[in-house]
Amino acid sequence: MTRDAAIARAVSYLTSGHFRKDLARRVAIPTESQNSDRASVLDLYIETEMKPAFEDLGFECRKLSQDGWPFLYVERDEDALRPTVLGYGHGDVVRGLDNDWDEGLPPWQLTERDGRWYGRGVADNKGQHTINIGALRAVIETRGKLGFNAKYLIEMGEEKLSPGLHVLVAAHKELFRADVLIASDGPRLSATRPTIFLGSRGAISFDLWIDARKGGHHSGNWGGLLSDPAIQLAHAISSIASPSGRILVPEWLPTGIPDNVRRALADCEIESGAEDPQIDPDWGEPGLTSAEKLFAWCSFAVLAFEAGNPRAPIGAIPPRAWARCQLRFVVGVEVENILPALRRHLDQCGFSQVQIAQANDAAFRATRLDPEHPWVRWAADSIGRTTGKKPAILPNLGGSLPNDAFSDILQLPTVWIPHSYPGCSQHAPNEHLPVDIARESLALMAGLYWDLGEPNVPGASNGD
Repeated sequence: MTRDAAIARAVSYLTSGHFRKDLARRVAIPTESQNSDRASVLDLYIETEMKPAFEDLGFECRKLSQDGWPFLYVERDEDALRPTVLGYGHGDVVRGLDNDWDEGLPPWQLTERDGRWYGRGVADNKGQHTINIGALRAVIETRGKLGFNAKYLIEMGEEKLSPGLHVLVAAHKELFRADVLIASDGPRLSATRPTIFLGSRGAISFDLWIDARKGGHHSGNWGGLLSDPAIQLAHAISSIASPSGRILVPEWLPTGIPDNVRRALADCEIESGAEDPQIDPDWGEPGLTSAEKLFAWCSFAVLAFEAGNPRAPIGAIPPRAWARCQLRFVVGVEVENILPALRRHLDQCGFSQVQIAQANDAAFRATRLDPEHPWVRWAADSIGRTTGKKPAILPNLGGSLPNDAFSDILQLPTVWIPHSYPGCSQHAPNEHLPVDIARESLALMAGLYWDLGEPNVPGASNGD
């Protein structure tokens, strides 16, 4: 009954083929939350996969529902003097994009090629919570118990911006009460470096448009006399960001980067892999490292721009121009102030004709745990003991997650340990999970779960 034995048992879950079998079965369930025709499939994943998996480990399972979306809550109580750890994963995936994958790589079938497993959800998020469940099993089978109290939440709408999640946890705060959230989603800093991130950048998408008049008008007869909404909108957007991508709306930026964040990012170098795009060093906020730009600053993007008929252009001044834009932002920028600040900025720059509307009702808030928090130091030490590597500690993910449901509503320290990497093609065709990452992740999670049952754990009666 040793830590090494638990780690070896977790790794054998992969080498024996059982991990692949479980993941293949889960990938085969097309849990597309963005496809309303798949509503019954979301329940199927909970009932046929998640519930039996947790019940087999001695967890009590309870299906919850909020705003029409299913959730699975599970718990295993062992000792009131030991810490309680909340886990999280999501069983839904983005659309399969069935016709866009490479030949021989159907999205709903797990396929191994060149040391990678391909299939929709292998990285986001079915592979990640399958790893964590396997590591929990390894500890229980080795020790005879976990040695701590565990709760886990599986949601089925994360790819739809987590409808109902925040209301659910607010209504059941006592049910979700814990000492810490330890969960897995998103990518590592790189494929070879274990990573901890402590929150996420916020995100809001919004539309900008100009309705100049009804109908297009011949550009020869009216050109030079009628305003062109596409030109006007392009200039309006250029007032938001410089030609090098520097944000020009002051309220969209934090006052600075905290010292503890700078220290954490000092050894987090971002590198472009062989299959990744090459980083443009002069893009974004000047004077920042690549890691600071991605994890400690804000970024603005134009996701789409349309005027006239792009597929069949004609010689006419378009009546309307439209753009879908997005701001990703860090702690220090409040989501409620983003669009009002933009309205003031555009008016001051002479673009009062530009209309603004949030693209959907949901927006992610920015969250960040102190990189020097006791739970962070403890988790980094555990991962280092298992892997022999110093994990990267990111104050927050560059992308966005519903972390505020846990950090703000439940007031939990949030420690995310991702089991993917930046080039995994999540949300795109050919999504994949390198087998080496799965193997290392099973080992480090088994070590971490084992350590939660040992003395000197934050939140334990005999800990610090």
